[in-house]
Amino acid sequence: MNSITIQIPDEDLEKLQATATRLGVSIEELVLMGVEQLLKQSEASFQDAMDYVLKKNTELYKRLA
Repeated sequence: MNSITIQIPDEDLEKLQATATRLGVSIEELVLMGVEQLLKQSEASFQDAMDYVLKKNTELYKRLA
């Protein structure tokens, strides 16, 4: 596993700490959960777009086959 270092404003760090405390996790775990969610959304958006294009062009693909 790799690690990264980022700089964030103090007020954002305080918000992260408050949210992590409320959820009962560390800041690192909270940030990792956010990154994982972002990556899942990107994958889902791509899949939705691909499904739309395939469905929209189904008849064209049948005629070209």
